[in-house]
Amino acid sequence: MRYLVAGLLFCMCLAAASSVYDFTLNSIDGPPAPLAAYKGKVLLLVNVASKCGFTPQYTALEAVYEKYKDQGLVVMGFPANNFMAQEPGTNEEIKTFCSRKYNVTFPMYSKISVKGDDKAPLYQFLTEQKGGDIKWNFTKFLIGRDGTIIARFEPKVTPDSPEVVAAIEKALQ
Repeated sequence: MRYLVAGLLFCMCLAAASSVYDFTLNSIDGPPAPLAAYKGKVLLLVNVASKCGFTPQYTALEAVYEKYKDQGLVVMGFPANNFMAQEPGTNEEIKTFCSRKYNVTFPMYSKISVKGDDKAPLYQFLTEQKGGDIKWNFTKFLIGRDGTIIARFEPKVTPDSPEVVAAIEKALQ
């Protein structure tokens, strides 16, 4: 019965969600961090991992963030260990790795699941709205100032690729 009630509440939350601003996740430091704090900004949400072939994309993510943050872009990293255990660390270890190796200054969130039965509600919302299940680390969702999904970019598409940059610049206009 407890699982039925929890499942119904989960479905009701998803049904009520009309934008990413309806979700709150924990920051990598622990406290709740509502995405509503970024209303009016353009967001680039990325499921990240520290031991992945795509991990060097942190460099491009930080560069894009630095280039466009004054115009209203916020890059957000969501560590996930869903693919070949490529994000095994604790939140503290992930934060240290990102800051020391890649000088990450954009907001990072606590480790979540982006796939499977324990998928975080935010990623349930994102994948239902755009493109289905996450296939690998470093999938990117571009969110407009109104909180709706503008585009989805698969892992091989780098954050500084012409198509991502063009979409970011258009969204910032």
